[in-house]
Amino acid sequence: MTWLGITLGLLSAAVFGVAAVVQAQAVRGFESTPDGLLGFVRRSVRDGRTLAVVAAYLVGFVLHAAAIWLLPLYLAQAMVAMSLPVTAIASRRVEDDLHPAGWAAVGVVTVGLVLLSLGAGKPGQVVTDTMFVVSLWAAVAALALASLVVRHLAGPLLGLLAGLGYAGSAISVRGIGTPVDLVVVVAALAVPSFSLVAFWLYSLGMHRAAVPSTTASLIVAQTFVPAAVGVVLLGDGVRQGWWPGVSLGLLLATGGAAFLGACRSDPRRSPASPARR
Repeated sequence: MTWLGITLGLLSAAVFGVAAVVQAQAVRGFESTPDGLLGFVRRSVRDGRTLAVVAAYLVGFVLHAAAIWLLPLYLAQAMVAMSLPVTAIASRRVEDDLHPAGWAAVGVVTVGLVLLSLGAGKPGQVVTDTMFVVSLWAAVAALALASLVVRHLAGPLLGLLAGLGYAGSAISVRGIGTPVDLVVVVAALAVPSFSLVAFWLYSLGMHRAAVPSTTASLIVAQTFVPAAVGVVLLGDGVRQGWWPGVSLGLLLATGGAAFLGACRSDPRRSPASPARR
């Protein structure tokens, strides 16, 4: 089951990587910065490319959710880091060419994922209790309020906040199980709630900064937070004797992603330049 989960996770990463570039193209085609969430939603539902991105993210989410049920959260989330090479390659068509140091960072991310895959143990159990669900919705409210205050930040910082939203979405998946009752339904509703705020913040970040840099900070947040929650609170396991390898793998995967975001690239179009249709 581990290799099935890894396969599904890599497929979801490929979908997310391509969708991120299309999302950047779509949001940069808006006539003005999508500062407000409601205004962003109204504009997005009239934009064909944004709707296509949402459809792609839904496909990626289904693949990723299956990986979350089959793998420890630290591995399922680290798989998303493989969307970075896809994003880096695809973004060359719209904005940036990576320097060699950036491609070295992609290699570091890959090595980290190999270590995580080798050391992964059994995934934790589905959690369907009231306290877990209350905590999820408290986090949704906190993220929504924070997004209203900090929406004028730079792209990578908005990507970091978006990563927290996608982290919450991934953790929420662990609250969805059978039999279906009110607690499970409320946990399931937290998934799109986290995702909507994260999608907006991610779009806003890519409107202001390069796709790889915004995506890198997003991946750091959405990898480390679920990894910690999964191991400490949800019972995710590590193979005996593999704690050093898994810890190193997590650091390499997320550190490589962060370095990739910090790498200067050769811009074909400055993210700060006026959007054009």
